[in-house]
Amino acid sequence: MDWQEILFKFVGGLGIFLFGIKYMSDGLQKSAGDKMRGILERYTSNPILGVLVGIFVTILIQTSTGTTVMAIGLVNAGLMTMRQAIGVVMGANIGTTLTAFIVGVKIEEYALPIIAVGAFFLFFISKKSYQYIGQVIFGFGTLFLGLSTMGGGLKPLRELEAFTGFMVDLADQPILGVLVGTVFTMIVQSSSATIGILQTIADEGMVSLRGALPILFGDNIGTTITAVLASIGASVAAKRTALVHVIFNVMGTIIFTLLLVPVEKLVLWLGEDVNIRMQIAYAHGLFNFTNTLIFLPLIPVLAWLVTKSIPGKMEEIQFKAIYLDDRLLATPAMALGQAQHEIVRMGRYAHESFKDATGFFFSKDNKLAEASFQKEELVNELNRKITDYIMKIHQIGLSPGESESATGWFQTVSDLERIGDHAENVVELAEFRFSNKLDLSADAENELRTMMEVADQAVSQALTALEHHDVDAANEVLVLEGRLDELEAEYRQNHIKRLNQNLCSGGTGTIYLDLLTNLERIGDHSKNIAQFVMSK
Repeated sequence: MDWQEILFKFVGGLGIFLFGIKYMSDGLQKSAGDKMRGILERYTSNPILGVLVGIFVTILIQTSTGTTVMAIGLVNAGLMTMRQAIGVVMGANIGTTLTAFIVGVKIEEYALPIIAVGAFFLFFISKKSYQYIGQVIFGFGTLFLGLSTMGGGLKPLRELEAFTGFMVDLADQPILGVLVGTVFTMIVQSSSATIGILQTIADEGMVSLRGALPILFGDNIGTTITAVLASIGASVAAKRTALVHVIFNVMGTIIFTLLLVPVEKLVLWLGEDVNIRMQIAYAHGLFNFTNTLIFLPLIPVLAWLVTKSIPGKMEEIQFKAIYLDDRLLATPAMALGQAQHEIVRMGRYAHESFKDATGFFFSKDNKLAEASFQKEELVNELNRKITDYIMKIHQIGLSPGESESATGWFQTVSDLERIGDHAENVVELAEFRFSNKLDLSADAENELRTMMEVADQAVSQALTALEHHDVDAANEVLVLEGRLDELEAEYRQNHIKRLNQNLCSGGTGTIYLDLLTNLERIGDHSKNIAQFVMSK
């Protein structure tokens, strides 16, 4: 038996198979447009809708892991509640069964012509939309080429007594099968790949349906590891969502393993006239669909369970505009007043984002960096919503005085959004500093602390002036902005002296100067807000 040939064909075939899934998935995502995140965010208002969206998105991107990780990211960003995400996770498990059904169709002999068609679209048609279609077709063909290569490599194992004996044992020891499926999927990081391998092995007659089912159930547990890894260092809500994914698949595996004999009979009845690859696909679909039906009514129980398992306070951020109401557009003056409330709220989040960013710069606390990015993302979202709302008010009609005021508020929105951008820049500079292990001198660090404190006061006073039309606070902003200009000029000179004395490196110097620039510009935007308040 040529072990090298077996190993090379199996590993190479697995690589081709994984590439095919990934390439097809990328093509599907590009064809569908970059709207998956938006679909998940907008259309998951109830658990049933969440399940349907999870199915739809997973079918489009061909990876339940991708959908689950995306849902965890949305929960972490405050764009989705944990209960909404639970429905999405359940739907993702159903959606991923499509890959097993694709593999169940035995068309390996057509793999090369399919690849040729995909290559034609990729290399001979310049239109992007057709190239994406070509990518999907090419990936589809490559997937079957990988299966064929793996199957060819594994065929000799049928003659190996130790291997066939182990496969027979799996039929008699379902717990061992579950363990094999779990561990293998954890290693490969793709349940679609491990189920595809399982279907190939079964098709070669190396494992019976009875032996394949526990491995299949274990694959569903193994796929949760990626979601768990994605939740490390994330918010409490994101960790709870990942735990729901684990509980959902573990409990489903326990139920189906205990009912292994009737499940096998049901699959044989459903797939009486199909090949074993398709029977495994039926079993995969049955597992996830039934599991979803069982746990869908229990979402509140799952939410309670993971809340008890992972204690901690969740910071709830309403990732939407709360004051803008299109019904008020009939009264433009009132609508403008509501927009002002939303602008002040936007300003608070911009300020908090800046405070989190400066805290991260000195503490290296990743949670502060995540909080800063999350709030900055909300600032960007509110910027779009408020801008659209003010444009609608303008179109309906305002008096000359109100129109001038609306224009000023419009500019204020831009200034607040820029403050959020500078906060993001501070986080990115801090990350660059930490990843490259660049240390600031004690003098440079003290200077930055001083300037950050002044910038923080400037933003705080600008928001006070904006919210309460406080002219004294606005005047204070002008003083603070002048102080920031003076500090920037002074600190740049200090930096040049430190460079001449070899007390500072070029790398840290770049970070230092970029920070001075960002802080000075935060002062400029605060000044713009203050001047608007004083002009009213």
